[in-house]
Amino acid sequence: MILKTDIVCVAAFVLALVSCEKNERSENPVSDEVIYHVVQRSFYDANGDRHGDLKGLEQKLDYLQSLGVTSILMLPLYESIYYHNYFADDFEKIDGEFGTMADYLDLVKAVHKRGMKIYMDMETQYITEEHKWYKDAYANPGSPFTPYLIFNGPANTKPEPIVWDIIDLPGYDGKVRKVTTVNLLSPEVMDYNFKLFSYWVDPNDDGNFDDGVDGFRLDHMMDDLDGKGKLKDLFSVFWRPMLTKLKEKNPKLLIIAEQADWASLGVEYLTNAAVDKVFAFWMQHAIASFDKEKIVMAADSTFSKTPRQLQQIVFIENHDMKRFSAAAGNDLQKLKAGAGLNLLLGGTPSIYYGQELGMRGAGGFGKFGNTDGNDIPQREAFEWYATVDTAGMALWYRDSGPWWDQTNLQSNDGISLEEQKEDPASLWNFYHKLIMLRKTYPVLIDGKYETVKNTNENVFSFRRTNSHDALVVLVNLSAEKQDVSMPGSKPAEVIFGDGQINSASDSLKAYLPPYSVTALK
Repeated sequence: MILKTDIVCVAAFVLALVSCEKNERSENPVSDEVIYHVVQRSFYDANGDRHGDLKGLEQKLDYLQSLGVTSILMLPLYESIYYHNYFADDFEKIDGEFGTMADYLDLVKAVHKRGMKIYMDMETQYITEEHKWYKDAYANPGSPFTPYLIFNGPANTKPEPIVWDIIDLPGYDGKVRKVTTVNLLSPEVMDYNFKLFSYWVDPNDDGNFDDGVDGFRLDHMMDDLDGKGKLKDLFSVFWRPMLTKLKEKNPKLLIIAEQADWASLGVEYLTNAAVDKVFAFWMQHAIASFDKEKIVMAADSTFSKTPRQLQQIVFIENHDMKRFSAAAGNDLQKLKAGAGLNLLLGGTPSIYYGQELGMRGAGGFGKFGNTDGNDIPQREAFEWYATVDTAGMALWYRDSGPWWDQTNLQSNDGISLEEQKEDPASLWNFYHKLIMLRKTYPVLIDGKYETVKNTNENVFSFRRTNSHDALVVLVNLSAEKQDVSMPGSKPAEVIFGDGQINSASDSLKAYLPPYSVTALK
């Protein structure tokens, strides 16, 4: 298969960049990983059409690197009628509103030149009625694309076979398209997927991967797709064989799976499907509760059951759920406590774009019908400027419905990069300091997690240890000052935060401000 050709300083303490030749990747990849999960359509508009684009993302790499980000995770790039680009019209084309293949290659090379990584989100389980497979095979049993879909067999009232699992999916802009399931067990589809993924791993097919992705996020990954019994044993029959072949092509390739079942720890993905990382959904739910026992249980289970050398991605927001600010009641100190748990607990931390500013947004528009517009509130334009209506703001959904009429974006409300960057007490600077802390103390990157018992039901404490170092982190989960003791632990030095230690005590006693994060060495 031939894919269409028209798919077509920073502070020294943040990252030590290795000099490299033009278009060549650094020989020393970053040892730490902090993922930045971005909805590129909502990030930065470089050409004035209100849609965030690839050139806009490239122009903001300085920003991401100054924050301390090492890796970028994008939503799908392929062509789709839907604004989020899930449910493809054509897997082989880049959405023209994002730019061209040349723009994409420029972005990837710029990312790699900085020693950073880039991940592409893929969901090849579904297509729309605009896709050539659907168009050609729906009423044409002799189509070469018939094996790509699933059929119920000939209908009693129609001469043509009927495609299985078709739904109507409305978009925020009033457009409705039919979506159907791809036959992942077809040998033709298996071969197509391998070639498609391989193309993005090495677009030039020259073996040096300078213009290829560093990995994929596999959206809505399941062993039995949607639990319907039609596409079963996908881990062993489809995913593991394909991912194993891809890693033979590039052994450094990393695969991230989104568990379709958010109640799952995802261990079966790591052990059975050749996946490297999964999402720590239990942790996300627990952190949002600000309940110590739930956080202890989730952390103990998540880290103890995850196989060595494989990782959970620890996060507090993503594009499919309400912003963390909703759980925190827009309380700045609670947002900082959540940031501490996000970045210091362990695993691979992921920051959802705008999370570092405390951007707001939740659903709640279901009364207007089933539409993908209901998720726009947690996918709004990144707030670069104090004034919302400023060039570069990706207001692609302007005047499109109730999500715009009730937008969370407000001018001069303190929730913008322009307002926070120079404020030492801002949430943005708190995120920046936490990422710096990780880089200063590598034990926060590779150290083993251990819950530490204490005497206070409102204080969550844990230890990170490696062969060289040990740190203890205390998080006050309440709105009141708290005193806490940790029997058997010796007094320590505060290296981060505003907590105080009683140095006269024989055991560790600390005094913690409300909703605070304190690290001890």
